[in-house]
Amino acid sequence: MREKGKHRRIRKSGLARGFAAAGTGGAAIVIPLLASSGAQAAALPHVPVAAPALAASTGTVRAAVPVSAHQSGAAKATEATYTVKLGDSLTEIAGRHHVKGGWQRLYEENRSVIGGDPSLIHPGMKIKLDGAEGKAGGTGRAKTNERAARSSERAPSHTSNLDGWIREALDIMRREGIPGSYHGIHRNVMRESSGNPHAVNNWDSNARKGTPSKGLLQVIDPTFRAYHVPGTKFDPHDPVANITAAANYAAHRYGSIDNVNGPY
Repeated sequence: MREKGKHRRIRKSGLARGFAAAGTGGAAIVIPLLASSGAQAAALPHVPVAAPALAASTGTVRAAVPVSAHQSGAAKATEATYTVKLGDSLTEIAGRHHVKGGWQRLYEENRSVIGGDPSLIHPGMKIKLDGAEGKAGGTGRAKTNERAARSSERAPSHTSNLDGWIREALDIMRREGIPGSYHGIHRNVMRESSGNPHAVNNWDSNARKGTPSKGLLQVIDPTFRAYHVPGTKFDPHDPVANITAAANYAAHRYGSIDNVNGPY
C-alpha cells in the first residue's frame, strides 16, 4: 500500500522533443533534448566538442592571414652607397657602377653631401648610387656589358687625325652626358697644342710643381686621373682620352668646354 499523502508521479507515454544549443566558444552545436511534458528538462548529456581552430581567448574564430615580409620585420634592402677613394671623380664612379644619367645624376642625388662644386669630392665621402644598374647583381652588369658590346660594334670608325679624334671624343661625350661642341674643342686644342697629342709644357707653373701639362688640351696628370672617362685609354697622350678628360673637367668647372676661351 502506498503511504498516505504520497502520490505516484503519473508518467505520460508521449515524449516532448526539444533542442538545446551548446556553446563552444563561438560555434554552436545543436543537441536533441528529451524532456517529459510538463516536467523539468533532463540534464544535458555530456557531448565532447572539439575547440574551433585558431580561436582567440574571446571565443571569436579568426582566419589565418598571410603576413607580408614588411609586417614580419624582414630587413629592407639597403640603399647602395660608395665610399670615395683618392683619385676618384663623379664621372669615373658613375661609369664604373653604370649609373643611368652619368655623373650629373650622381651629383644631383648627392648635392647635399658634395656641396656646390661637383669636382670637389673627398676620400671617405659616402655617395648614394641611385640609378645604378649593377645593384641588382651580376645579371644587370652582364646586360650592361652586352649593350656596350653591341654599341661598340655599331660605332662608326674615325680617321686617325685631329678631325677623327674630336668626332670620336664627341661620340663618347654624348654617351656620358658631357657637354661640348666640335668648334669648342677644336678652338681650344689649336690654342693649347696646335693639334699635337704629344705636346708637353715644361716651362709653366705646373711644370715647376712637377706636373707638366700634356696632350691636345694640355691636361696635368692629377686632373686627368680625376676626370678620366671610363672606356678611354688611361693615357693623357691618347688624343681621345685627353679630349674627353679635359671636356669632363671643363664641364664640372665651367659648364662646358665651349665656355673656355683661354688658359683653364
